[in-house]
Amino acid sequence: MVDGEDLVRILVTNDDGVRAPGIAALARMASTTGHDVVVVAPMIDYSGSGAAVGPVHSRDGVDYEAHAIEGLGDMPTYGIDGPPALAVILACVGGFGPRPDIVLSGINHGINVGRSAMHSGTVGAALTGAHFGLRCLAVSIRWGDDPVPWETPAAMAAALVPVLEQAPAGTTLNLNVPAVALGELRGLRHGRLGRGGTIRSAVHMAGDGSSPLPHVALPPGQTGTLRLDLTAPGSSTRVQPDTDAGLLARGYASLTALVGVREAGAEADDVVDGALEALYALSGVTPGQDPDDGALDDGALDGAGGPREESASA
Repeated sequence: MVDGEDLVRILVTNDDGVRAPGIAALARMASTTGHDVVVVAPMIDYSGSGAAVGPVHSRDGVDYEAHAIEGLGDMPTYGIDGPPALAVILACVGGFGPRPDIVLSGINHGINVGRSAMHSGTVGAALTGAHFGLRCLAVSIRWGDDPVPWETPAAMAAALVPVLEQAPAGTTLNLNVPAVALGELRGLRHGRLGRGGTIRSAVHMAGDGSSPLPHVALPPGQTGTLRLDLTAPGSSTRVQPDTDAGLLARGYASLTALVGVREAGAEADDVVDGALEALYALSGVTPGQDPDDGALDDGALDGAGGPREESASA
């Protein structure tokens, strides 16, 4: 058991929903760490939600309901009416007990690699936790028929919990695993974030059942249907073998460190300077007073659309 003074609080979440088998496998693993564990996840499938929180400013609150994971009846588990990033925020601001130290997001049924990771609710939840200074892991397994070897990513996630405990604040790791037993892995390597995505093209379907319109065309009417040409990420060995997608395509597991929204570096300075000059050319737009000169106060900004303190959910 872990000593009380070293007790770490772990939040387990996902985007497949609180009843999904992947989150059950991850929660069971987390229960073996000896740490304090709480599960907060969407009531329904929020796959592809990224780091969305939904229209929080236009609702009175967020509904939740208690849930029980088989074999973990004593573990506090809740489903919320909202996406996984919102679950993380609610846990961080006291909605489900003390603030967590670590976020474990997954196990997603379907890998999250390349550009597709940006749209993943699994990854989005982890990056949201990182914005609060938490140490986070997003973990996914390649889509496959039952029986899915959930124990493979669960065992690998368990090995990473001590690493996360010692990692710098805001660390986010993205682990993607083939759907094989642990002993059948071809290998595990650091994978660069690939450039490939899932949606390759969209084609307008003709309502009368005739041939689709040309590949690039404006909509032919007021309503219609776009057929999506999808590709399974990590399925082509034409992708560079040192990327996350390339590794998965070759039967390897991939581990990638991610960062969320942050300011661009010096490479954007010229563009920003040019944009400011273009805006200053508009009548009435100037740099204004130095905001640090003490002349401005909160009262002077009230009702004038002035700045307000934003939370990490903004």
